[in-house]
Amino acid sequence: MTKPIPDKAEVVLEYPDKFYSGTFERSSRFDAHVDDTGISLLLDRPGDAETRKSIHMHIHYALFADILRDLAKTVAAVPAGDAAHRESLREAAKALYDAFDADAGDVSRMTPEDEVLLLHVIE
Repeated sequence: MTKPIPDKAEVVLEYPDKFYSGTFERSSRFDAHVDDTGISLLLDRPGDAETRKSIHMHIHYALFADILRDLAKTVAAVPAGDAAHRESLREAAKALYDAFDADAGDVSRMTPEDEVLLLHVIE
């Protein structure tokens, strides 16, 4: 299930002989979810053949855990005056933590707000 991108994502793919760059903004959509082996992310910009583009990423759990640790080490880069982004990231990280802390078989304990926050953390 895709939903609108609330902000912006920039993607660069660089090979020795090729360079691809793309921006996904509010007119684009995304899907993020976990599966048996890791995290799946889709960024999709619909449209005609000239403007349509998408990326699909799958990151295994161990790498995703390392990414989260590295993000935690560099959180000071988010300006202290940017309270809205700091709070949004804090709430999303808490939703992910709470989801793992909950009984794996009992997702009924998650509130709709927790489910939305969990989706945001995987963005």
